[in-house]
Amino acid sequence: MLHTRNGVDFEKLIGGLDPAIGRLAARGLVRSYRKNTVLLNEGETGDSLYVLLEGQVKVYAIDQNGREITYGTIDAGDYFGEMSLDGGPRSASVISVGPVVCSLVSKQAVEQHIVDEPAFAMRLLSQVIRRARGATDKARQMALLDVYGRVVQTLESDRGPVNGQGPIELKPITHQQIASRVGASREMVSRLLKDLEKGGYLELGVKRITLMKKLPARW
Repeated sequence: MLHTRNGVDFEKLIGGLDPAIGRLAARGLVRSYRKNTVLLNEGETGDSLYVLLEGQVKVYAIDQNGREITYGTIDAGDYFGEMSLDGGPRSASVISVGPVVCSLVSKQAVEQHIVDEPAFAMRLLSQVIRRARGATDKARQMALLDVYGRVVQTLESDRGPVNGQGPIELKPITHQQIASRVGASREMVSRLLKDLEKGGYLELGVKRITLMKKLPARW
């Protein structure tokens, strides 16, 4: 029999999840959030894990100059907040891209889930390692590449560089989103993109970028 939690059809939402994630979500409290709601704040302590049942969130941090650096997005069916289950501070902030529904699972409930399903411990460990590696790669990128190099890596990371297979239209992305990912100003990113467009390397549209040929290593 279907049931709701806080007005949300909970069983319908978890029905499409990976069974192990669904069982984890069933141990939590369902919460709905509006667009642009900060769910986690970098530096704050936390003792809960969030299973994203519906919507999308963005993971980001603020550098010493006050600029936003985007680590990526998380979609429904995944979870976040696991990095602070040791009682330490949150390693990044998380904000809702649109309306979202989450299940908040306490540290105690996560621990019980691992007791009941030991295989989930390795899955959780793999998630922590993967995200820690991603943060390390991001730090290396920021340290070793100039702004142009970071822009190229961001543009080509989605579907790879153009290698004779024809134009590649990237998923909707704005100049500000690129700027947040590479740690630069929107104005600088816009200038680089317009220069590349003049050179015939890409075409710009409204929230749309089409790669026409492989981007040069340097500009």
